[in-house]
Amino acid sequence: MGGVTGLAVAPNDDTVWVYDRPNDLTNLELEAETGTSDCCSRPPSMIHIAKDGTVLGSFDAPQGHGMDVDSKGFAYLGQNTVRKYDTKTGKLVGEIPHSPELENGGKFGPAEMPQHTPGVGGQGPVEGFLPPPPGAAGRGRGGRGGNGDAAAQAAARDAFRKKYPPTTPMIVGGIEEIRLDEPNNEVYVADNYLGGRVMVFDMNTFAFKRGWGAYGHKLSDISTDPADREFAAGKPPKEFRGHLTLNISNDGLVYAADRAAERIDVTTREGKFVKSFTMTAPGTKRNDSDRGAAGGVAFSPDKAQQYLYICDIKNNTIWFLNRDDGKIAGRLGSMGEGGGQFFGLHMIATDSKGYIYTGEVFAGQRVQRFVPADSNRGKAIEALARVQ
Repeated sequence: MGGVTGLAVAPNDDTVWVYDRPNDLTNLELEAETGTSDCCSRPPSMIHIAKDGTVLGSFDAPQGHGMDVDSKGFAYLGQNTVRKYDTKTGKLVGEIPHSPELENGGKFGPAEMPQHTPGVGGQGPVEGFLPPPPGAAGRGRGGRGGNGDAAAQAAARDAFRKKYPPTTPMIVGGIEEIRLDEPNNEVYVADNYLGGRVMVFDMNTFAFKRGWGAYGHKLSDISTDPADREFAAGKPPKEFRGHLTLNISNDGLVYAADRAAERIDVTTREGKFVKSFTMTAPGTKRNDSDRGAAGGVAFSPDKAQQYLYICDIKNNTIWFLNRDDGKIAGRLGSMGEGGGQFFGLHMIATDSKGYIYTGEVFAGQRVQRFVPADSNRGKAIEALARVQ
């Protein structure tokens, strides 16, 4: 598979859906398509797997970023907007409205499947750090780009933000994360416009319901000034800085992890601010990239969900935090390519039994499963590990 950009556990049977980037694969990884090797071929972008890793099914859709699934067999994929697919047929059944224009000067349109030539791949997992080749399909997230003239970019940006203010009741940027609140029939979306907006829509009609920014700012109070997305005197930015992920706890709190600012905001479902805490690995300092320590958000399986599980792409570890105060209670994993290590830890999900699933990008490009240490299976694995 390519880099994992979406990971979700089906609520009715604890099976796992993986949204990956097939364009991450290089020529070397596609030689089975030309008959020069027995491995491998371009994977579908949506893969359905059982707990033991058996592939249960798949379908192909334009690659993107962010994904969740409901109990009725529908998947919600983050592309240049959120699109809803029937997982049985792969058929597109609806999409959340998006502004007709993009901040980079382009026009919004349907996400298209890349034209694939057998045996011909992309630049690999470093594609996002290299200039795209002519005609490249790209990563599929949308909402970014522009020309190299800084003054022209600033003028175009200001004009766009005046035309599409923070209160715009639709997706304006690209998608970072999608999480469903099925009991309340709502879909929560992290729109990367203006560094990040939490946007809530009806699951069936996709009608806009509400939204907010950092610290629970009303949409009307979100600043369009780029300076408000920078650190000042060592303090986190006034607004979300970038690569926003989120999840909703059993007691109705929304945890929004601002990866580029290394912080986690906590609000109610209505966007009322509750608290915020920073997420920085002990002994490290913040950098200016968006590869911060506050990545995907999951919860421990106990009813009270005492712990937050945070995947950290910078330190390639899972942090276990006390949900009450955000203090670090433990960690799992380190940088590396072995089992239990990570190389580009990007996504995290948990099932009803407390199993943890992780998805990696960059050179990782895999899904790993972890069982609770105090479970029967966990104890059996520990006993086997002690056998010499």
